[in-house]
Amino acid sequence: MKSSEKQPVRPSGGLFPLRFKKRPLLFSSRLPRPPWRNLFLNRMKDPNRFDRKRLRLDHVIKWFFASNALLSIVVLALITLFLFREGAGFFPQNLQNLRLYRKAGLEYVDLMRDQVEAHTTLNRSLQDLRMRQVAALLKQGKTPEEATAALAPFDAFTTGFDASVDELRGLVSDLTDSVSAIKEKAKVHEDALEQCRFLRKAGRNADAVSVTPVDFAAELAPIRAAFPLYQTTAHHFYGKLEDLLRQRPELPVQTLQPRFDQFQKAAHAYLDTFSKTERSLQAWDPNAPVPWARCVTSFLFGSEWITNSFWQDWFGILPLLAGSLLVSAIALVIAVPLGVCAAVYVSELAHPMEAQIIKPYLEFIAAIPSVVLGFFGIAVLGEGIRAMTHWEALSWISSFPIAERLNAFTAGALLALMAIPTIFSLSEDALNSVPRAFKEASYAMGATRLQTVVRILIPAALSGILSAVLLGFGRVIGETMVVLLCAGNRIAIPDFTQGLGAVFQPVHTMTGIVAQELGEVPSGTIHYRALFIVGLFLFFLALGINWMAQAAVRRFKISIG
Repeated sequence: MKSSEKQPVRPSGGLFPLRFKKRPLLFSSRLPRPPWRNLFLNRMKDPNRFDRKRLRLDHVIKWFFASNALLSIVVLALITLFLFREGAGFFPQNLQNLRLYRKAGLEYVDLMRDQVEAHTTLNRSLQDLRMRQVAALLKQGKTPEEATAALAPFDAFTTGFDASVDELRGLVSDLTDSVSAIKEKAKVHEDALEQCRFLRKAGRNADAVSVTPVDFAAELAPIRAAFPLYQTTAHHFYGKLEDLLRQRPELPVQTLQPRFDQFQKAAHAYLDTFSKTERSLQAWDPNAPVPWARCVTSFLFGSEWITNSFWQDWFGILPLLAGSLLVSAIALVIAVPLGVCAAVYVSELAHPMEAQIIKPYLEFIAAIPSVVLGFFGIAVLGEGIRAMTHWEALSWISSFPIAERLNAFTAGALLALMAIPTIFSLSEDALNSVPRAFKEASYAMGATRLQTVVRILIPAALSGILSAVLLGFGRVIGETMVVLLCAGNRIAIPDFTQGLGAVFQPVHTMTGIVAQELGEVPSGTIHYRALFIVGLFLFFLALGINWMAQAAVRRFKISIG
């Protein structure tokens, strides 16, 4: 070992037998504390540190609910954008559909077809009148043979009325075949153009695709040349109807004479339309432009929803909207009195034991699946309502007895059952939120309990009750399964001229048409996009109902304090 090498110093004692000499430290042993340590120590010494933690927890809760609200807004925006994206192409496609409808001559033939359809409607009313006469005669004790003999003059009138339109119907049938062929050629031409665009977009040669343009003027020349034949046929048709109406028979059942008088008025009004139809045919121009706004108005105000037709598809939301509003109105007429009265009784009048029984049972209705209620409506409620319409006590209603068990009233009654829990719960909460001082002041003035409820509590809770009614309306107008099973699914505007009988007619709704047809249509077609526009319309309708509920709360809210 070298002598210059440091030797370890053996200690006199201790735990370690060897140790090196102590060297000086490079840094001072008393280093300054870092700022974060001082901040931590100061906070730990602060007696209000737990309040600050609670504040931070409050901030976390606030941010949590704020983020949920933001998420709801984002989801709502995404739903709106999705509906717009899927349905945006409907109006351009509908405009193209309407232009082809005019160019191919379908609009021209439909002017004549409307005459035939109006005659068919009148003839249907005659058949209904005959059925009622037979039922009345049989009820009087006559045999079927005697009833048929009594109705012989009326049957002759009905047969002549039915046969009077045969010539015009034959002409319309021939023209229908001709314009259908023109429309088919136009569709083949459009398909060929679409195939060429697809091939060019894919970078392929499209010269092999045969594109044959349609000369609409030449194709429509034979159709326009049939106008003199129409004039002759319509003149003969008009003369036959006039002769029949002058020789009207007497009904064997005098109680049904007012119905026959209504038919005659409708028939005379129908004759007045002949000159208007003739002028429309003369003025018709296949090259007249179709304004862009018509593709929107035909949807919003169209009275027909016809799809997959060989003739022309129509997408009018009016019959669906009328059916939805009619069913919802029936439901609210039943549900609002029951729900609000039950809320008033449970909140103010019932014994606590009664409230503990009534409230859970009413709220349990909301747990019943809508498909179960639909089955109940088909098997029980619909049959029961149809049987009730045969009661003698209800014979004064013009449309009774009814033939369809599935109609607007059946669906509305079931929707009322579904809306009662919503209206009841929200109305009860509104009544319970009225300050107790209001009631005590009323009792102090000598008012009875009923006077207090009617004049104090209900006006004070009116904003909440109106909100409950509007939210119940939103609940029933958005229901799908019950109306799909029980409303009858007939796409037609109800005939409100029948009075009370209009509520017993089959209808279709916006939710029902979307649920029924969306799964069966190809993606991207005009039918597919039309259903999304219906969904978008229903979406904004629901938003409007909720906005009105909030506006009602603000408008009728009583300032307290």
